[in-house]
Amino acid sequence: MAASPAYQAHLPTSPEWLNKGDNAWQMTAATLVGLQSMPGLVILYASIVKKKWAVNSAFMALYAFAAVLICWVLVAYRMAFGDELLPFWGKGAPALGQKFLVARAKVPASTHYYKNGVDIETPMEEPFFPMASLVYFQFTFAAITMILLAGSVLGRMNIKAWMAFVPLWLIFSYTVGAFSLWGGGFLYHWGVIDYSGGYVIHLSSGIAGFTAAYWVGPRIKSDRERFPPNNVLLMLAGAGLLWMGWSGFNGGAPYAANVASSIAVLNTNICAATSLLVWTSLDVVFFGKPSVIGAVQGMMTGLVCITPGAGLVQSWAAIVMGILSGSIPWVSMMILHKKSSLLQKVDDTLGVFHTHAVAGLLGGLLTGLFAEPALCRLLLPVTNSRGAFYGGSGGMQLLKQLVAAMFVIGWNIVSTTIILLVIQLFIPLRMPDEQLEIGDDAAHGEEAYALWGDGEKYDPTRHGSLNTGNTGVSPYVNGARRCDYKFMSHNLQV
Repeated sequence: MAASPAYQAHLPTSPEWLNKGDNAWQMTAATLVGLQSMPGLVILYASIVKKKWAVNSAFMALYAFAAVLICWVLVAYRMAFGDELLPFWGKGAPALGQKFLVARAKVPASTHYYKNGVDIETPMEEPFFPMASLVYFQFTFAAITMILLAGSVLGRMNIKAWMAFVPLWLIFSYTVGAFSLWGGGFLYHWGVIDYSGGYVIHLSSGIAGFTAAYWVGPRIKSDRERFPPNNVLLMLAGAGLLWMGWSGFNGGAPYAANVASSIAVLNTNICAATSLLVWTSLDVVFFGKPSVIGAVQGMMTGLVCITPGAGLVQSWAAIVMGILSGSIPWVSMMILHKKSSLLQKVDDTLGVFHTHAVAGLLGGLLTGLFAEPALCRLLLPVTNSRGAFYGGSGGMQLLKQLVAAMFVIGWNIVSTTIILLVIQLFIPLRMPDEQLEIGDDAAHGEEAYALWGDGEKYDPTRHGSLNTGNTGVSPYVNGARRCDYKFMSHNLQV
């Protein structure tokens, strides 16, 4: 029987530059990152919020995933990874043509020259797979950034305002950070290290989310005071998808199935596990018992912290980063948050500022400290890059990391503010209070569950009497006992 055309040599579907192993891994990694959002964060958001906001929270993530993809291929991909327009922005253009998508992938602005501007220090990035694989892989990063940002404004943002915000923020904020640090912009060529998105994704989403929460305004008083998750076990399922998907998140960053991707996957899981254990230990020491939500927070901060350096630090450094990511964001959330009037005023629903901005900044600075020279030579455009721990030019690397963080923070504050103020001219950013009292039914005409209560024990003064056919009141509804969730001082921040 004749061999399938897919396995014959020298056909247009298998050009000489194509490495099928790299391409297979890149598409797999992209799918893993996509699963972090769909259904990972959709499930996590739907289950960690109060029951009356489950549908709205899930839909905000679902809408963002779809809207980002269309905007990405229409214009945003090439603004982030195309030819240079400005030192911080690429030339926007569609990424839809067949000739463009089947050609070998490349990042045209990534050619790095020595200081004389003539001699090439590092050639242009040209992975051994088609442009279509790179476009989709980078889309999944853009989408999850947008969805993480949404965590700051759950439970009150006008869904129509969110629908307008998503494409505008993608185009005017995300693409700037992506081009500057990854696509061949000024921070890339200066030698700033952001292996897989500590700054581009996490610092950006945390700062932009906090800024958006300020302009949108807070939830209603009853929701701020009591916002119990409607399904803790389902929340863990979403968190599990997020953790396992991070192997594609950091493992796909080298654009190849190589030794750097292997190191990155191992370091990612080491840091996440360490951070989870440290956060949980702090909960036990200070609150007397471990919190499941706290464990998820610790997992998240560990994953975020390792991201900017996952393929560039040694595994012992991943443990150190895990210890710090399980403790410093814990302090910022549990102690500093309560002492800061600004943090108290801004209603960051899921604490994205702490779990992503603080942890992302921490990871970027620790990468400037622990980036290992031999691993840096495998990946970075600027030769002789190293962390401060290894001496030499390492101190300058730490300074570069700090300056880049300030740029990302400043751009996100300004761009997010302008976008929301423009939207506010046409659409209210916050739902009216009467709709906020109702939740999903007011926003969508749909509810997640045909059940009463919001995680409370049954209280006849609040929920009415149940006719059980006898003189007692059954503590069970539809066979499930209602539990009164008490999460110590956690404000459901993930």
